[in-house]
Amino acid sequence: MLTLADINLRIRRGNPPPPRRVVRSEAEWQALLPPDVFRITRRSATERPFSSEMCGVFTPGRYHCACCDTLLFDAQNKFDSGTGWPSFSSPASPDVVAYHGDDSYGMVRIETTCAVCDAHLGHVFPDGPPPSGLRYCINALALRKVKE
Repeated sequence: MLTLADINLRIRRGNPPPPRRVVRSEAEWQALLPPDVFRITRRSATERPFSSEMCGVFTPGRYHCACCDTLLFDAQNKFDSGTGWPSFSSPASPDVVAYHGDDSYGMVRIETTCAVCDAHLGHVFPDGPPPSGLRYCINALALRKVKE
């Protein structure tokens, strides 16, 4: 299980290689994705808090990248953070999420992206539940839930 120290080390030294890569041009992504998903995942936008019913869904299942269909999170690691975005305590595997320093908007944060296709997912914060202590705050439009 990744810790905040592990993530900070990845930001400084580089993320590990992903299990595979999906590379498309911006025009290809724009043709494939609905406009709101494109804006979130390819332009690093953020959806409004509480704008998705996915925040309150805790049924078994898996959450895949909306762009490349990579398994990113499992419902067993999902929790109600009260923030208005789906929140997870850890990714499905350590090599599917990449981490990047983000100092936009005068804040210091850690951006999360799909390691396979570089889709913007959201951010990770050190205020989650045990055992990881992490809260992956993810845009619902960046995810596609697949029933177990």
